[in-house]
Amino acid sequence: MFVRKSAPLNLVLDEPWLEKYSDKISLRWSKYQSAIQEIENFCGDILEYGSNHQFYGIHFESWRNGWVYREWAPAAEALYFFGDFNDWDRQSHPMKKNPRGDWEIFLPFDQYKDTFVHGSKVKVHVIGANGALDRIPVYITRVIQNDETHDFAGQVWFDSPFPWTDQDFSLAESRKQPLIYECHIGMAQEKLGVGTYQEFEENILPRIKSAGYNTIQLMAVMEHPYYGSFGYHVSNFFAPTSRFGTPEELKSLINTAHKMGIAVVMDIVHSHAVKNVNEGINEFDGSDHQYFHAGPKGYHEGWDSKVFNYSKREVQQFLLSNIRYWIEEFHMDGFRFDGVTSIMYLHHGLFMDFDNIDLYFDSNVDDDAILYLQLANTLIHKLKPQSISIAEDVSGMPGLSRKIEDGGIGFDFRMAMGVPDYWIKTLKHKQDEEWDMFELWHQLSNRPVKEKSIAYAESHDQALVGDKSLAFWLMDKEMYFSMSLLQQNLVVDRGISLHKLIRMITLSLGGEGYLTFIGNEFGHPEWVDFPREGNNWSYQYARRQWSLVDDPLLRYRQLAAWDKSMIQLAKDFQVLASQHARQLHLDPNKKILAYERAGLVFVFSFHPTESFSGFAIQVPWPGSYQMILNSDEEEFGGFERLDASTTFLTNENQGLLLYIPNRTMMVLKRKD
Repeated sequence: MFVRKSAPLNLVLDEPWLEKYSDKISLRWSKYQSAIQEIENFCGDILEYGSNHQFYGIHFESWRNGWVYREWAPAAEALYFFGDFNDWDRQSHPMKKNPRGDWEIFLPFDQYKDTFVHGSKVKVHVIGANGALDRIPVYITRVIQNDETHDFAGQVWFDSPFPWTDQDFSLAESRKQPLIYECHIGMAQEKLGVGTYQEFEENILPRIKSAGYNTIQLMAVMEHPYYGSFGYHVSNFFAPTSRFGTPEELKSLINTAHKMGIAVVMDIVHSHAVKNVNEGINEFDGSDHQYFHAGPKGYHEGWDSKVFNYSKREVQQFLLSNIRYWIEEFHMDGFRFDGVTSIMYLHHGLFMDFDNIDLYFDSNVDDDAILYLQLANTLIHKLKPQSISIAEDVSGMPGLSRKIEDGGIGFDFRMAMGVPDYWIKTLKHKQDEEWDMFELWHQLSNRPVKEKSIAYAESHDQALVGDKSLAFWLMDKEMYFSMSLLQQNLVVDRGISLHKLIRMITLSLGGEGYLTFIGNEFGHPEWVDFPREGNNWSYQYARRQWSLVDDPLLRYRQLAAWDKSMIQLAKDFQVLASQHARQLHLDPNKKILAYERAGLVFVFSFHPTESFSGFAIQVPWPGSYQMILNSDEEEFGGFERLDASTTFLTNENQGLLLYIPNRTMMVLKRKD
């Protein structure tokens, strides 16, 4: 029996500035408790609540010796199942409706064993208030597109049990300190075309393993009709996109990643759905309010898509079943929830600055959506206790990555979305001599102590056409002409120096996890632009040019070497799993910043021209220190101005006297 807490929850106790909103935070906790109680009364527990995919869709029932297809469509007038098995006859196979709004049809094995076969195509003809339309079953697990007509159809997929060999894989390291490699299967190859699951497994996973990352974040896995949407306009929630291959090939990719010690987190899109009627679930039963809010409330103006009604039991069950399906069927290790800001607020965060605390608790907050996110995190961690849930939120909602019983929403991590915005704004609007060290420290270190963040200098958002990657902001067209080791270029020298510093300070100061986007770790020179009418359906920018980093005569290799060393440092010393950094020195004029984290001393110079000799940095402990990494090594594109063999002794003021070249950073470790 749940009892409402009368005392302030831990979130409020830890964050006194929230005391004014203590009652509202407690109300969220109480609403969650009541919801869990209702779920248990309704069906036993949340796992059963999230099992609709085991009932709806197409299943073989051995006790009846045949296939059953079920669909929830309460407002529909009639449903007819059709496809290859009945020569696409829209009238010959009517489905029966029960009082709950479930439709069902049974196909006896003996009668259909030769026509209802693996790989055959199916649809459902739905008659409703919006007319008579051919639809794709909502819970279908595979969807394919006709190359000639471009029409999408469901595909019957009787896959045999996959031979998983990942039983010994542990998520402990990824959960403790996620080092995330964000990637898109289709654009991961160098060829001018769509990459496959198999090619990714064979060609890209070894690169990720070699680079040291312990987690991959897969984008665009859920089926989507428009390739150029980056996978964010989902049409078929239970179908891994067939563009990249078969479900078995995706399972093989994940199984191989696990054998390499790499966790697999999936981008899950529960913030909205594609509005397409032909391919998606919009108006499936003829109404505009089956899965989504009715009328304008159900339309997302910013994304031209549909908004889920999270207050509806059937919608909760649909989305929670989707989570369970991906974990159990594909062994996903967690999820990065897209568009959490849009989920939590009725205004979806559009044109909002979130400069007032009241905005986190006013009438524009969708309490039903908050509850759904709490239920989603409950289900995830009950299914797989060590799994990782990450929220993409730009608003800064308090408690987003705190435990639900503390007054939080239950995510393990939140994306530090302000960090890449800060870097882009800095590079775009400030000269090097105008960089503000106080602002830099604040942007990267100002976060709640008990809310874990994934820091990143850039993700896919910054790499999209219309924006520029950090490398392109730094070096622009010189990346095409001046990246050879055989030539010197001041623009490239500056760009490589700052690229290294930006990534290292973001990793070591900005969060409890770190993320990079595929190719950006070596300064990929081009943006991402998927084939579309505006670029004459070209794949030129929907790929990754690995030949650049593989070429020993190009400087991309130096950036990759730095990234690998940086990631290895984080792993060797568990930098991101340690407490927040403590500042040791900040000089706004000399643009030097030093701090301690994980027992290491990090020293950065962002000064564009001056180097400093005998510069005193106070350190936490007296003794002798060794330089274990510095960005000025030749291997990393530096100028070899530092002697890594030097031992530094603290003076009477417990300080180290250092030579700090311009635009460099060093990491020092106490020897004893």
